[in-house]
Amino acid sequence: MNTLQKVRFVGKPLVFLLCLVPAALVVGDAFEITGRLGANPVEEIQDRFGIWGIRFIMITLAVTPLRRITGWNWLLRFRRMLGLFTFFYVLMHFLNWLILDQGLLLSAIFEDLTRRPFIMIGFAALLLLLAMAATSTDGMRRRMGRRWDKLHYSAYAVGLLGVWHYWWQIKKDTSDAWIYAIILSALLGYRIWWRRKLKKNRGG
Repeated sequence: MNTLQKVRFVGKPLVFLLCLVPAALVVGDAFEITGRLGANPVEEIQDRFGIWGIRFIMITLAVTPLRRITGWNWLLRFRRMLGLFTFFYVLMHFLNWLILDQGLLLSAIFEDLTRRPFIMIGFAALLLLLAMAATSTDGMRRRMGRRWDKLHYSAYAVGLLGVWHYWWQIKKDTSDAWIYAIILSALLGYRIWWRRKLKKNRGG
């Protein structure tokens, strides 16, 4: 079995199952099988899905730099899956707020939006993720051409919006937000450095 076969038949199913673990733990804790959700279960579920959404966008953005640094081209085989899981966790975060927290009441939703404008930032990130998820197939990539690349470069914008959304709602301890901001800055910095390097090489 060569490397690509190992990735397809072993690596991808394993990574898929690992990506489901955070969601499975939320369900397990909700039914008090694996633990408990605490005094405010709705807020706990919402926070967990949101945090994992940020983590997955960071992991997704890290795939290309890791591939370039290590030379492990097979890492790219996981990027689409990781991106779709980013969308999944952010969507669950949003639906939890919409259904469990606000009860689909327009008055409550409008009040929350006016009182906590950082929600709009998170919604903007969700819309970008929705566009990328809807165009994630090979067929859409071929049909869109360069427009596909431009759209999917907005994954960095999703990371920025996600960190901003998270940071704005924190009231006391911002240590985690700083960590995500530093990681995102490093990933963006590497991308800028790489593009300049390519431009310089082409110019030479």
